[in-house]
Amino acid sequence: MTRELSERLAARGHAVEVVTTALVDLHTRPAAHTRTELLDHVGVTYLATPVSYRWMGITPTLPVALERMERPDVVHVLGFRDPVSTGVATWARVRRIPYVFEPLGMFEPRLRKVALKRALDATLYRGVAGGAAAVVVSSEREAEHVRAGGVPAGRVRVRGNGFPNPDSMPPARGVLRVELAIPDGAPIVLYVGRIASGKGVEHLIAAVRDLRDAHLVLVGPDDRHGAIRQVRTAQRDPRTAGRLHALGAMVEPPLHLYAEANVLCLPSAGESFGMAAAEAAAAGTPVVVSDRCGIAGFFEEGEALVVPYDAAAVTEALRRVLVDEELRRSLSAGGVAAARRMSWEHVAHLQEEIYREVAASRTASTKRSTPGP
Repeated sequence: MTRELSERLAARGHAVEVVTTALVDLHTRPAAHTRTELLDHVGVTYLATPVSYRWMGITPTLPVALERMERPDVVHVLGFRDPVSTGVATWARVRRIPYVFEPLGMFEPRLRKVALKRALDATLYRGVAGGAAAVVVSSEREAEHVRAGGVPAGRVRVRGNGFPNPDSMPPARGVLRVELAIPDGAPIVLYVGRIASGKGVEHLIAAVRDLRDAHLVLVGPDDRHGAIRQVRTAQRDPRTAGRLHALGAMVEPPLHLYAEANVLCLPSAGESFGMAAAEAAAAGTPVVVSDRCGIAGFFEEGEALVVPYDAAAVTEALRRVLVDEELRRSLSAGGVAAARRMSWEHVAHLQEEIYREVAASRTASTKRSTPGP
């Protein structure tokens, strides 16, 4: 999302500078020095990150990097509860630079150490959302969480995320059937996302038990919530053995896999958006998504099947798609239509308008606070 927006904003004539950690994954030791690169007319500063915990990087050179940059008109703070986003938000408040805060689905405390997160949100991180001129969210579902967390409704902006360009999606190459020895004619159900609790992986496993010929392909990292144990158990279960494939994490989005699947299913108990569904729709792959995923609100009638977070509902939806060829064709065309409507160019335009609004409001505020002659 950051790359898509940054490149399009730069193409519109804006000067865009990105500041981030040097983390590239959870296994590689991050760089201990700061470097800056120009990528597609966007300046990217990778801060020295000598210490990290998971995706949280400690970046002692952040204040120096910020002070060396030209003063921005607007700052966009991405993410929550980490040193970079907290530090940049504090820097912007001290210097009275208006900033947009985008929590990226992290605003609601959940999964790990919920009590600690709530305590820190009320103290150390309190100013991040409180000092923002606008809080940008990817869906109405995420907006509800932000408003419930105390952000005034008037400062919340539902921007959404862009879908990939259907014309750029790679065609099917038959990789899954060849590498996983999936028989010709056997339906392929694809899931792309973290293997974690709350993702509905257990619903997918239950569906494959009932859909006797279907193969389930899971693409994504083990988030160490214990969900992978359910997958391993199902791989040994005679009812699903040989039909459940876990490919693990991939460095880049698996765009080449979508066209090989008969259906993409995202049965999560909660997603601020759900980018995998957008990618599948752009590839013309039928989409089944739970009504607890933010992206569900961006599909119009006939563009995807939106179902409750329930194993029986997920199974029935998948069964419908796999047995009804006309429905598959209709959902394929509908997903492409959704992708063209929700293009990244459209989303970049919305983001640009938010920046203009924020910059204008701060300018007006400054004029009102300036004494007259």
